[in-house]
Amino acid sequence: MEETNLQQVHLNDLHVSLGAKMVPFAGFNMPVLYTNLIEEHLCVRNSVGVFDVSHMGEFFLKGDRVLDFIQYVTSNDASKLVDGKVQYSCLPNNEGGIVDDLLVYRVNETEYILVVNASNIEKDWNWISSHNTFGVEMVNRSDEYSLLAVQGPKAILALQKLTSVTLVDMPYYTFKIGEMAGFSDIIISNTGYTGAGGFEIYVKNENALAMWNAIFEAGAEFDIKPIGLGARDTLRTEKGYCLYGHDIDDTTSPIEAGLGWITSFNKDFIRRDHHAAIKANGPSKKLVGFEMIERGIPRQHYPILNAAGETIGEVTSGTQSPSLSKGIGMGYVSTKHTGTEIFISIRDKAIKAEIVKLPFL
Repeated sequence: MEETNLQQVHLNDLHVSLGAKMVPFAGFNMPVLYTNLIEEHLCVRNSVGVFDVSHMGEFFLKGDRVLDFIQYVTSNDASKLVDGKVQYSCLPNNEGGIVDDLLVYRVNETEYILVVNASNIEKDWNWISSHNTFGVEMVNRSDEYSLLAVQGPKAILALQKLTSVTLVDMPYYTFKIGEMAGFSDIIISNTGYTGAGGFEIYVKNENALAMWNAIFEAGAEFDIKPIGLGARDTLRTEKGYCLYGHDIDDTTSPIEAGLGWITSFNKDFIRRDHHAAIKANGPSKKLVGFEMIERGIPRQHYPILNAAGETIGEVTSGTQSPSLSKGIGMGYVSTKHTGTEIFISIRDKAIKAEIVKLPFL
């Protein structure tokens, strides 16, 4: 994509002024790094850091049959949600793959919010809209909101200074709409993509800079830092979290991706029978995690080999883990492959690795 076509998040100029290295990501000009990847990664694991993930999309849905609608277009069982609860789910497509993975927020019985990936905002909107035979009112507010992910074990201590909402009483995957830093109607969500704890703050664009400054003032005693998307990727890989366009896409079934837990067969949804058959018969490939035994950094699309040198799969995500100081990755391997020994083809050399249980950390 040409640089000139890139969209900008509301705080783009702030990131530039902070010295961030800006790169094209999902159609947006985004901060990938501020100082040093390992430093930023460990800051989030051990203390608190802030990601600007305002490129994410927010769809607001309202109507008497909104739950029926969500049940049909998503794979998980949204009937289990209560007010203030969040659910991880995906949008199955007609071909047996995934349109996108997303978060479903239940505001109340007739109001929900869907949070989708930046690269898929238009695609998801068109897909969901095309199935709206339920009379649901849909509003795309992606351009109105900034989203700040305040992540790390000290995030709760910093943010509690700014709000009367008791954050310690909010379990994982719940949210509250309340006051923060003097602004009302802030969506405070105990979700995250790092596995390090923390909250995501949805704030209207016009208040985003003031919110950013308030968060950094509150977190100063914990040496809070801005964190780029580079560390976001290493943090989520250590936790074995899927990234759309890498570990899941239009061709992968959630069953193959190990996402059977977000695929509920006690309701009807798009291509339900296709996925039920894969579950019943067993998938031909499965997503696994692996650690490098020999030195090497696995990258997306690198071939995965067996001991005989035959290709049995492909790496979908890979990195040098800052926490473990070794190469780690995820990839699809043929279910015919037994045992844990594999090799990653790195620059035409077979480098030894081992399949391990996720998460890595």
